[in-house]
Amino acid sequence: MKFFVDTANLEDIREANDMGVLDGVTTNPSLVKAEGNVDFHERVLEICQTVDGDVSAEVTATEFDGMMEEAHTLAQIHDNVVVKIPLIKDGIKALRALDEEGIKTNCTLCFSPTQALLAAKAGGDYISPFIGRIDDISSDGMGLIEEIVQIYDNYGFETEILAASIRHPTHVKRAALAGADVATMPFSVLTNLLEHPLTDRGLERFLADWEDYKEARDEAPATTTA
Repeated sequence: MKFFVDTANLEDIREANDMGVLDGVTTNPSLVKAEGNVDFHERVLEICQTVDGDVSAEVTATEFDGMMEEAHTLAQIHDNVVVKIPLIKDGIKALRALDEEGIKTNCTLCFSPTQALLAAKAGGDYISPFIGRIDDISSDGMGLIEEIVQIYDNYGFETEILAASIRHPTHVKRAALAGADVATMPFSVLTNLLEHPLTDRGLERFLADWEDYKEARDEAPATTTA
């Protein structure tokens, strides 16, 4: 499974990259807005220069011509850019057109298996089911991942399933068990994957034993050899 971070914060991206487990980044205008007065296209370039992997950057247009114009602008920023396209009718048209041009795409805001099927047929490189938002309305976000995995396996679609709107480590675990290709998550969730109380307790005990060992060695009488 690939790990992406869902952010526009360069500090978090650099720290995740330094961990050696980061495969890419997903971002959008809302995430860039949270960073304050920064230029969207400049921030996308900075992210691409930081991470050796796919960087999804989202269009804001909702009609075909506007999507295509924005997609071409984004794709020129860096070879790692993947253009995020909303899962609407004109978005499906844009997926097909961009696929024919060789521009990589990530079809976003997926909430049903049939939407995912359309995106794959249109040639999207990634499909982004939003599991957390589905859970928020008392439905089964992880069930959606499982259904998309089955459908794509049935027909040999090469579109990668990118589990999005991840809220906690259990989402990551279950997405991996279901066979999602990618999990994109806030940096805080990525670091939470490390946490377990038994790890903390075990490390604390080992370090305490090591200090006891060193103290005992220091207090032991020196031995001499004849």
